[in-house]
Amino acid sequence: MSDAADTSGPADATGMPAPTDFDARAELGRAARRRTPRSNHAGWSPPPDRPDPVTLLEQQATTRVPELVPIRYARMLVSPFTFYRGAALIMASDLSGTPVSGITTQICGDAHLSNFGVFGTPERRLVFDINDFDETLPGPWEWDVKRLVASFEIAGRHRGFSDAERDETNRAVVRGYREWMLRAADSKVLDSWYDSVDTDTFMQTIEAERKAKRIAGKQFKRTDAALAKARTRDSMRAVAKLVEVVDGRLRIAADPPLIMPVEMIAPAGHAPEDDRALMQELIRSYQSTLRLPRHPLREFSYVHMARKVVGVGSVGTRAWIVLMRGRDDGDLLLLQAKQAEQSVLERFLPPSEFAEHGQRVVMGQRLMQAASDIFLGWQRVTGYDGVDRDFYLRQLHDWKGSADVEIMEPAGARLYAGLCGGTLARAHARSGDRVAIAAYLGRSDRFDRALAEFATEYADQNERDYTAFAEAVASGRLEAAESV
Repeated sequence: MSDAADTSGPADATGMPAPTDFDARAELGRAARRRTPRSNHAGWSPPPDRPDPVTLLEQQATTRVPELVPIRYARMLVSPFTFYRGAALIMASDLSGTPVSGITTQICGDAHLSNFGVFGTPERRLVFDINDFDETLPGPWEWDVKRLVASFEIAGRHRGFSDAERDETNRAVVRGYREWMLRAADSKVLDSWYDSVDTDTFMQTIEAERKAKRIAGKQFKRTDAALAKARTRDSMRAVAKLVEVVDGRLRIAADPPLIMPVEMIAPAGHAPEDDRALMQELIRSYQSTLRLPRHPLREFSYVHMARKVVGVGSVGTRAWIVLMRGRDDGDLLLLQAKQAEQSVLERFLPPSEFAEHGQRVVMGQRLMQAASDIFLGWQRVTGYDGVDRDFYLRQLHDWKGSADVEIMEPAGARLYAGLCGGTLARAHARSGDRVAIAAYLGRSDRFDRALAEFATEYADQNERDYTAFAEAVASGRLEAAESV
């Protein structure tokens, strides 16, 4: 029996085909291709009224911790690639004027190559997936693919890859996305939903590439070592690096300005016991957003917290690490509470359906990831300044690891590109209409070639923006810290 054998039902209230009408969903994708041919996605040229990229960064800084903004700029100043990592708003603005198919899915919003990596599932499997959802929102699936493929072009330039090597890598991103989406569209429904990328399967792929002499043996060894290292990056290792004993009490060690214990930044006259009472209440309240009705967090109590600078694009938002104690001083847990602001996409797309941005991040992450951290939840907090701010919480480390751009080689980049493209497709297939997207993409490489061309021209734009940014720092318009 075919998928559509008994599915002649009408379209739903939005005018979209009924979810059970697989043939109509495929026709939706083909109709979108007729309206917006795949070749329309090729290339990039800035419109005459393109916003000044430096102004966009200045606008973002208004809601961030003032003393941390120069650290953000210093990290972005390192290279065009690190600038790109912090330029999600700039690219969202640019993408808002590009062609789209009209098919919407939950998108990451910041799908560059460094926002993919490995982490441990609740079942203690090591999987590969998207690992940053600060900007997630329903939107055009093409925006994520374009941001991802452009990141590989920019990283390839940073590493000195040839034009041919970068083009091959860029096409690998889109081919990986397209082929994974086609497979998901043809799969049984539950197979497409349960799909994931475990590292054992990935290593088998790398071994096959090594045997076929498409990658060097050192690439296999390097990847295997990186995965082994990821398994050591758990909460206890983080405790060993970040926690010290002061006067017989456990405390997060200060490393100003990157790590600032709460007592160093609390307002004058604020008592430590006030923080303890507040955090105990917030942790209790946050538990109501967790998936498990009876959660291990109930057996931990608050010990200490500190503000920690994280990432590149996130620098300046409020991010805390929270030390929790279980049975005794040898049973410790570190949580990360990261501020969730309005998504950069919300300037150009309908606003989030969720009242709290922490919930927006968590619900998007749960939808797009194959498996999520059991500590992932959200909470709204009133700060020392009386302003309500949204946060999402998760474990600080849980077998986490990511690719190192600084040692990436062409063959490894090509393999990683296909993996990231396929992983993005898996996330979109869960949250959007995989059948319609697959029908839009088709089985030829037209979309692959179009986006490879887009990536090349958008990387040129990124270099121009980086130069304008560097000039703004040199002129004193923006202040960058001396160290990062």
